[in-house]
Amino acid sequence: MAAIPEKPTSAAPRRKAGRHRGEGQWAVGHMTPLNANEQTKKDDDGLNVRTRIETIYAHRGFDSIDGADLRGRMRWWGLYTQRKPGIDGGKTAILEPEELDDKYFMLRVRIDGGRLTTEQLRVIGEISQEFARGTADITDRQNVQFHWIRIEDVPEIWRRLEAVGLSTTEACGDTPRTILGSPVAGIAEDEIVDGTSAIEEIHRRFIGNPSFSNLPRKFKTAISGSPLLDVAHEINDIALVGVEHPEHGPGFDLWVGGGLSTNPKLGVRLGAWVPLDEVPDVWEGVISIFRDYGYRRLRTRARLKFLVADWGAEKFRQVLEDEYLQRKLVDGPAPEQPVQQWRDHVGVHRQQDGRFYVGFAPRVGRVDGATLTKIAELAEAHGSGRLRTTVEQKMIVLDVTEDQVESLSAALEALDLRVNPSSFRRGTMACTGIEFCKLAIVETKARGASLIDELERRLPEFDQPITININGCPNACARIQVADIGLKGQLVLDDDGNQVEGYQVHLGGALGLEAGFGRKVRGLKVTADELPDYVERVLSRYRSAREDGERFATWAARASAEDLS
Repeated sequence: MAAIPEKPTSAAPRRKAGRHRGEGQWAVGHMTPLNANEQTKKDDDGLNVRTRIETIYAHRGFDSIDGADLRGRMRWWGLYTQRKPGIDGGKTAILEPEELDDKYFMLRVRIDGGRLTTEQLRVIGEISQEFARGTADITDRQNVQFHWIRIEDVPEIWRRLEAVGLSTTEACGDTPRTILGSPVAGIAEDEIVDGTSAIEEIHRRFIGNPSFSNLPRKFKTAISGSPLLDVAHEINDIALVGVEHPEHGPGFDLWVGGGLSTNPKLGVRLGAWVPLDEVPDVWEGVISIFRDYGYRRLRTRARLKFLVADWGAEKFRQVLEDEYLQRKLVDGPAPEQPVQQWRDHVGVHRQQDGRFYVGFAPRVGRVDGATLTKIAELAEAHGSGRLRTTVEQKMIVLDVTEDQVESLSAALEALDLRVNPSSFRRGTMACTGIEFCKLAIVETKARGASLIDELERRLPEFDQPITININGCPNACARIQVADIGLKGQLVLDDDGNQVEGYQVHLGGALGLEAGFGRKVRGLKVTADELPDYVERVLSRYRSAREDGERFATWAARASAEDLS
């Protein structure tokens, strides 16, 4: 019998616990699922749930839906259960999923590159009014989201969307999500390269393809040839940014490993220049690395950013070239810093062909079906058949002749869609929040809309670019860490010791111009009721103390804690 080791004395040094050796990476032979999510995906591909929705669930109703489909595979087709009304934020992390679930769904329409025709927008508006109680939110990933969707209506909604070339395929789930693209691709006067054909080819070859429908977690893509860097490329799993190579001409600079949530990381450059026609193959190589080497043991470490952080840019590029492309990539230059701080394309701008595009700002992306239908009608009445959504929860009408610009702008303004918005209307974004989201702790959309109104009333002369991003939980769907003022929803104590809705404040984040994460001032939290007072106070201090041309993010980095409180 082997000797039993002696129990270590209290003086013996303890071994530091190391990382679990198996991270669930397929490429190193770890094919056995290590958690329930991976087991669900191995049991049945999420793409297959559509047949069950159409043939079983839509006929038998919500209560017939299998739990693994309801809280897992249905996401592969853009469906999430929404939050049951009346459940306060204090119960978000306490209740079981089935206690939070309402018998209605959020349904996300996939809009790659933000590209819409007026016919498509009209259909979205009609679906909103007929099936979604009028709801329709423009997201910061260029999608449109419905709420109050019944499972019985989903097949008919799909039929109508697909009849005009839209879908909800892989709009959610552990899949390649909607591909962000410059909303002015192919029309902007200052464009370096038009990435539209690459987005279309990636969609044609890979979206809905079972080869990439079981990823460790979601995979986000951004492709833009605009010098404004208008797709938040630093926080995507893969981004291709327009650059001019001194020898090879226009192409894309390749970035990987960006992402926010509770462990934010900025993407890193691989130093590689990619010509337009090679973008789909390079994209396939990067997503294949994620599929094969991505960490699948823990959901909290299952994004590409963790693999990139562990490997580094040099090893990632080497694996991409040697194992997946079987060739070397061309070295290339970094993109130049944009000359404009606003990157949302709001306002009136001349196109390459001499016509104009008109960008406008709803309130925090919140619109409704009737409004979307009217926007489609206005665009057509003023000679346009094309629109775009943006990554800033805005919209654009393309191809407007000069003699129609003023009339269209006035008509949009009459719908409370601002072509010349205040800095606050232009720069405030909000996620879905507690109204519908099961992860949320606080309200966001209504809070953002009322904050805009208050700031416009209190600071009517404020004209500096400013971003105020409001999130209902720590997951950063509204990009709080990279906003001038980022507000992360949580429950806080008011002056009377009562637990109320409030926000932890992040200050001085940025993308594009010296990208970085905002700072958190120790103990700086504000209640929802105090929010207008706080933002007014900190912006007034910025305006008084800023140096000539100084951005808010730069001032916030050097300001004292007292000035930021």
